[in-house]
Amino acid sequence: MPDTLRQKGQRRLLIKELAEKYNFNPEVLQAMEHVPRHLFVDKGLGHLAYKDKPLPIAARQTISQPYTVAMQTHLLDCRKQDKVLEIGTGCGYQAAVLMAMGFRVYSVERIRELYLQAQKNLANTGFDPNALFYGDGFAGLPQFAPFRGILVACGAPEVPRILKEQLALNGKMVVPVGQHEQRMLRITRTGADEYKTEDFGFYQFVPMLGGTQK
Repeated sequence: MPDTLRQKGQRRLLIKELAEKYNFNPEVLQAMEHVPRHLFVDKGLGHLAYKDKPLPIAARQTISQPYTVAMQTHLLDCRKQDKVLEIGTGCGYQAAVLMAMGFRVYSVERIRELYLQAQKNLANTGFDPNALFYGDGFAGLPQFAPFRGILVACGAPEVPRILKEQLALNGKMVVPVGQHEQRMLRITRTGADEYKTEDFGFYQFVPMLGGTQK
C-alpha cells in the first residue's frame, strides 16, 4: 500500500494542526510527519488516518489520537540513541514514531494478534520489527534495563512499581494512571528510591492488563 502525495499532504496538514495546539518539540512533529499512519490502521479506515482522533484496531484496542502520541513522545524528553521502552505496542504506530526519533526502542505487547500485526506493519514501513516483544507489560524488560525513557500506551491502575525500577537515573516514565479516565503523569527517577511526579491532565486509554493473550 503506497504513501501517495495526497497522503503526505494530509500528514503535513495534521502536523500543522498539532503544532497550533501545543508547543511540541519540533523533532517529535518531524518524526510523525515521517511515519505513514494510514499504513498502521485498517484499510477501511485509511481515509480517517490523518484526523486528530483515535481509531479502532484489532482485538478491540485503539490507535491513540495523534495529539496523544505527540504529547507522550514530547514528555519523554529523550535524545537520539537513548534506550526507550514502550508498553502496549498495539498496531506499532507509536513504536515507529519513537524509532523515527532515533531512539533505541524496545516495545512489549501482551496480545499476540497485535504483536504479529505490529511486526508486519513495522516491516512494511521500513522500521525494525525485531524491537517488539510478546509479553506482560507490567513486567517490563528487566534484561534490557535501565531505560532512559518508558512510555506506557495504556491506562495503568497505578504507577507500575516494577517499571519505575527499570528507569535509569534521571530517566522519565510517561504513564496515564487511573481507572475510567487517566491523568498523564511523568515520573522522573531522581535517586535510587526517589522519584518526582508531574501531572499533565486528563486522557483516556484502553486499560493496562496483566498476563498475555493468545
